[in-house]
Amino acid sequence: MASNGPERSVLQPAGPRRRVIFLRHGRTSWNAARRFQGQSDIALDAVGESQAGRAAALLASKLGLVADDSAQLVSSDLSRAYATAKALAALTGLDVAVDARLRETFGGSWEGLTFDEIIERYPEEIHRWQLDEPGVRAGGGETRLEVATRMVDSILEHVRALPVGGTLVVTTHGGATRVALAKLLGLPEELWRALSGLSNCHWSVVEESIMDADSSAWRLLEHNVGTLPEPYEIPEVLAEPVED
Repeated sequence: MASNGPERSVLQPAGPRRRVIFLRHGRTSWNAARRFQGQSDIALDAVGESQAGRAAALLASKLGLVADDSAQLVSSDLSRAYATAKALAALTGLDVAVDARLRETFGGSWEGLTFDEIIERYPEEIHRWQLDEPGVRAGGGETRLEVATRMVDSILEHVRALPVGGTLVVTTHGGATRVALAKLLGLPEELWRALSGLSNCHWSVVEESIMDADSSAWRLLEHNVGTLPEPYEIPEVLAEPVED
């Protein structure tokens, strides 16, 4: 009998290829207030905890993750990402490894400010930052290139520990995910803005197309996914910023 509900989204078997799933953490009170979080350690709020549980159920069902050597789960050490990872671990039995290289961008003097306050106080810097100019430091902190480099270094290190056909779930942050994806996919820096950031508790999936001891190439399978089984999502104009 045909179902009248939304079709279940199923990721096709990877075969011999390895995959990486980037999962953004759930909402925090600073997300809701449109504050630049950066590396400030802000916990999930009640909405974020609910989002983490829902995303965990979707991913566990969609991907069939089980507690064996074919899947590994690694998280940023910031509590909002770690709590999101633990929700997935509770359903899959996977252990959560922690890697501080998966943190969000260090935002220096911008951290804790709302985006309106940053625009008012640092108009030139935030404009250049939003254009992805690679040498601009967020509030005197990190550049996008520095974030992408440490993220990719971490991810490839963990990928090398996977068996053939294995899956790495990386629970991390919106801005860090976007630049890591861009670098993994080989996009030139002037095109990094072609990728959107992730909404809270949404994910992106990349799959290796070539990997050997010296090089790797990746292709994007899914980006900013997480709306099933309910099709509604908050309109983009009302969504929180992704530099968190």
